[in-house]
Amino acid sequence: MNDCRNQVYRLMLAVNRCTGVYVKIAKELGIKENTLLLIDILSDGNPHSQKQICEDWMIPRTTLNTIIGECIKEGYLLLLPQPHSKEKRISLTDKGRLFAEQSTKAMNLAVETALQKTCKDYSIDFISAFETYVNYLQQECSNI
Repeated sequence: MNDCRNQVYRLMLAVNRCTGVYVKIAKELGIKENTLLLIDILSDGNPHSQKQICEDWMIPRTTLNTIIGECIKEGYLLLLPQPHSKEKRISLTDKGRLFAEQSTKAMNLAVETALQKTCKDYSIDFISAFETYVNYLQQECSNI
């Protein structure tokens, strides 16, 4: 069991170090880490609802509300109604797309390079393996 505990710690330390890289990037850019995350999420060009972002990315709704409000004031975001729903889609404005592109360009290049190197060493299957681990962990922890 001690070996399992050490392996889990190694895994969690790696996840925390990865998160720390994004925190450092946000600080260097002079923006909040969740603001960087939100503009990066929205820069994929797909519609996203606040509910979806909160659930997928584990951002508290109040935190996301604050960030959305700040980004709307800066002219980076629009809230668009969705047919047959109270939820609104969050979308980047032209100014927001430019800000996202400028803010995330170096980060995305670093991420892409790191992923290519990792896939060369371990294959893309490492992502599926980690997703499977998290799914099993969620299942096991739902009984606690």
